[in-house]
Amino acid sequence: MTPQDAIAALERHAVPGRSAEMAAYHKVARRYLGVANPDTNALGTDLRRSLTLPERVALADGLWRSDIFEARLLAARLLTQARIRDDGPVWDLIRGWVPEFDSWAIADHVCMAGMRRLSADPARLEDVAPWTESPQMWTRRAALVITLPWTKQTHPSAADLAIRDRVLGWAAGYVPDREWFIQKAVAWWLRDLSKHDPGRVRAFLDAHGAGMKPFARREAARLLAPADQPPE
Repeated sequence: MTPQDAIAALERHAVPGRSAEMAAYHKVARRYLGVANPDTNALGTDLRRSLTLPERVALADGLWRSDIFEARLLAARLLTQARIRDDGPVWDLIRGWVPEFDSWAIADHVCMAGMRRLSADPARLEDVAPWTESPQMWTRRAALVITLPWTKQTHPSAADLAIRDRVLGWAAGYVPDREWFIQKAVAWWLRDLSKHDPGRVRAFLDAHGAGMKPFARREAARLLAPADQPPE
């Protein structure tokens, strides 16, 4: 299947009038087809099952290059899979997209694919670390979003705890950043971590909470038990 074939398949699911609504909502100048996410996801699932891995990588690359909103979401969906043998080309393509992020929706779809590849090979964290110093806000944010799996382990290994602490160090470095999306990403990481490791979240908020924007501090602490809530 060519990228043009896949885009045509997407267009068959377009809802009249939806493309203008999407353009107004996302506020990024690109083409929007007006396809609902469930339809894009379903097409991605069908293609993922029917194409070989090299075919999927080539198709995802072409879809991304089209710069069509739903095509970029579909590109990410094609690569979102827990187990992939010889996944180096997939990881290389995903991390090559990161500097081009310009909206939360596309970034989050790509990071969903990237989480699987990072979890499969945590040594790739060395590829992610430089993102934290990028002048591009979306790249900095992606370093927290793509590492969210390390907020979710109930019984983390010593290696997982070391990664958890490393990412918390990145988050601490982000606290002075006044960008809303950066503050939101810090709060998201802490909130998800609080379900499994409230002690680390409380320690982070004790050390850095005063420097966070109030909305982010509240969101980070929202799921903590009353005894773990930081003072206002």
